[in-house]
Amino acid sequence: MIQIIRTTPDNPDFIKLIALLDKDIQLRDGEDHSFYDQFNKTDSIKNAVVAYEDDKALGCGAFKVYEGSTAEVKRMFVIPESRGKNIASKVLAELESWAKELSFSSCILETGKKYPEAIALYKKNGYSITTNYGQYKDIDDSVCFSKSIS
Repeated sequence: MIQIIRTTPDNPDFIKLIALLDKDIQLRDGEDHSFYDQFNKTDSIKNAVVAYEDDKALGCGAFKVYEGSTAEVKRMFVIPESRGKNIASKVLAELESWAKELSFSSCILETGKKYPEAIALYKKNGYSITTNYGQYKDIDDSVCFSKSIS
């Protein structure tokens, strides 16, 4: 059974999963990695979740304040051997629930065109493609999403 725990970015399992995520991103993004990497630091993140099965960390995600009542979903990852088991959807649902409890009314996020599985995940979970926001505004490879959670 999958258990999702709420934690902080200091959680050792979250840190290990993020290291795996960063390796995957670096491979996929290639020479564009340094641009995206600057926006993937956990300094401003206070809310993170980790998914476990039998005490093994399988996936994670986080959110941070974007502006006003909008939370930005960050650092979504599931280890390759556990993909296709609905873990990412469970992580995302927990992030949305937590954000809603903290009075956020919407979530936004950015992923890339090189991540078709992420695009499919967000569409499956009710996110709509929106105009690229903030630092992603003029980035052709970015795909931004939004969802009302109120």
